[in-house]
Amino acid sequence: MPQFQTWEEFSRAAEKLYLADPMKVRVVLKYRHVDGNLCIKVTDDLVCLVYRTDQAQDVKKIEKFHSQLMRLMVAKESRSVSMETE
Repeated sequence: MPQFQTWEEFSRAAEKLYLADPMKVRVVLKYRHVDGNLCIKVTDDLVCLVYRTDQAQDVKKIEKFHSQLMRLMVAKESRSVSMETE
């Protein structure tokens, strides 16, 4: 399970993983109040990418990245649903 040290590397790898097979990718956000750490994990059951941080600026980046992934997931679903109804 590779744990990335820089946000840029993680976001690029996670985006590639998602685009390779969107139906198998899962995203998990986990916050530990005791440590003050936020962890984002992106996996497709074969590859598992992890990024951990306790910095506020990284939390904002994670939030933005997570919302972008959610938009991609919704856009793909809406296209497939519209194709099925036509």
